[in-house]
Amino acid sequence: MTETIKFPWNQRDLTDQLIKSEHLIQSQGERVFTELFNSEESIAVNDNREGSLKNAIVSIKDLVDVKGYKTRAGSIFLEATEPASEDAEAVKALRKAGAYFIGHTNMTELAYSGLGLNPHYGTPMSPLYQNEARIAGGSTSGGAVSVALGIADVALGTDTGGSLRIPAAFCGVTGFKPTQSSVSRQGVRPLSDCLDSVGPIAHTVAECELAWGVLANNEAETPVAEVAHFVIPTNFGLDQLDEEVKQAFMAIVDVLKKTPGVCVEEKALPFLDEYKTLPVWQFSAFEAMEYYSKHYQVDLNALDPRVASRLKRASTIDQSQFLETCKQRESLIQRYQEEANNCVFLLPTVAVLPPKLDDLVNNEDYDRINLLCLRNTTLANVLDGCSVSLPYQHKGNSIGVMLTAANGEDKHVLSLAKWVERIILDSSSRN
Repeated sequence: MTETIKFPWNQRDLTDQLIKSEHLIQSQGERVFTELFNSEESIAVNDNREGSLKNAIVSIKDLVDVKGYKTRAGSIFLEATEPASEDAEAVKALRKAGAYFIGHTNMTELAYSGLGLNPHYGTPMSPLYQNEARIAGGSTSGGAVSVALGIADVALGTDTGGSLRIPAAFCGVTGFKPTQSSVSRQGVRPLSDCLDSVGPIAHTVAECELAWGVLANNEAETPVAEVAHFVIPTNFGLDQLDEEVKQAFMAIVDVLKKTPGVCVEEKALPFLDEYKTLPVWQFSAFEAMEYYSKHYQVDLNALDPRVASRLKRASTIDQSQFLETCKQRESLIQRYQEEANNCVFLLPTVAVLPPKLDDLVNNEDYDRINLLCLRNTTLANVLDGCSVSLPYQHKGNSIGVMLTAANGEDKHVLSLAKWVERIILDSSSRN
């Protein structure tokens, strides 16, 4: 049933929140939008703002244009560019809804990794493991941290293979990758035109839904689901799990199976075996190299060497080979519809707990862990679907529980996520 939801920004002293946010975000090394802190003028504007996000503080990933500020995409070579002449369409929508923008948040350079490391501006760490130097995940690393620390109510980010959901899982918050076509990408630096989506990170599903509704111009509230059917694919996404992740996922699955109205089906889906043969790397490598070579003078030696090495892979394929990969992707989307009837997948968001920064020094370890972190989340991007990651605490560890649905099923998956979120909260209160 539909509920009237009170959001934390509805009743707040904006002045105090901005002062707190300024201190926190500067301590995290992010780039503050200074007009927010021009005292009387910025606070006075609040009296004239209306909309569902009035008084909400939003952080903006450094891929997204904000008028008057440079969009660096986590890179130093874009320092030479001019400040944005206008807001990205997503920023315009949030601004119209009454939101305030705190600053550009740090990220993996060019958004090209699921780990969030950035040698130019620093690497955000997960607030959940303050004494262990565990990464926040990427590429929307700073965005997830800004929400987890209370710097922002909502983080605007992008997701090419998990870049909203991985950091959400690693930071104990909620991340929503919507259907790609539902949110404009105008004014957002691309990594892959085929796979990129723009979406929110927030504390709860309801907050993500509200932000997405503003971004998609579809603010009708979705009721909490009353029945649910989830499929756990036995031939995908369950191997190489950290023991802590495996135990936590099995625990929440057990709770869901005992919940009236919930059906959890475990079965193999043949199309997922073909999916494993898809050279997913081609989308980001080929399309990013094409974009940045066309629009900028890119010096690969000035990039993070790990990003540069991925871009260089674009030279190993030609246009015809890339088009064949695109055709294979379209076939997989069709088979998902036919073989799985566009089922809703239930999986751990990430196979591992947040790695320690020291675990990523060696390039071979970095590559292996990066691929493992991206494995489960990338499925939604390839299938052109929508997906949400929910935080779940189990025996002192936090994992992400992920629901993935078909193209255009955003409201359905959010409705289911609200129910799962409630089940998680009820389960946690009993333990």
